[in-house]
Amino acid sequence: MLNFNTTFYLVSKSPRRRKLLQQLGLKFKTLVVNIDEKIYPNELPVSAVKRIAAEKMKLAEKKITSGIILTADTIVVLNNKYLGKPKDKKDAERMLTLLSGKFHFVYTGFSLKNLDNRKELVTYEKTKVTFRNLTHNEIRDYVATGSPLDKAGAYGIQDDFGAVFVKSISGCYYNVVGLPISKLYSALVKITL
Repeated sequence: MLNFNTTFYLVSKSPRRRKLLQQLGLKFKTLVVNIDEKIYPNELPVSAVKRIAAEKMKLAEKKITSGIILTADTIVVLNNKYLGKPKDKKDAERMLTLLSGKFHFVYTGFSLKNLDNRKELVTYEKTKVTFRNLTHNEIRDYVATGSPLDKAGAYGIQDDFGAVFVKSISGCYYNVVGLPISKLYSALVKITL
């Protein structure tokens, strides 16, 4: 169990990331920074998620003077195309139709900085997710719940109904939820020693 003698900050709006940190037994404060999470033309997924996490860190450091800060970004990649958060229900249906019966990759980049000892780390995790073939009714019913609208790729593997779309995964399950907690734990140990 990690115990810090300093304040831990999660810079994220994601309720899933909050829940994952609680699962680790961490006490933390949340902070939100607003940046344009756009991906540049020809930017590789690993570069994109690490860059966006690092940009969030720069903004967070302007608001926090001591403690440990965690920022993160998650993207879904299908056939070298990025699927961000859907714009609306129609866009969510389009994304889920694209994912149906295919595999895709989920990348999460995260940045950790200990402002007290100046140690920092920026890394990422990649997980392969395969969907079974989805029916139009399944997609429509899931989108109607509203759950896909705040998630990259328009689904949540941890959702009651979103979970049944996933045929298999290769890699870290928690990465698909929003934070690779095993890698995060190891990184926290490194920056607090």
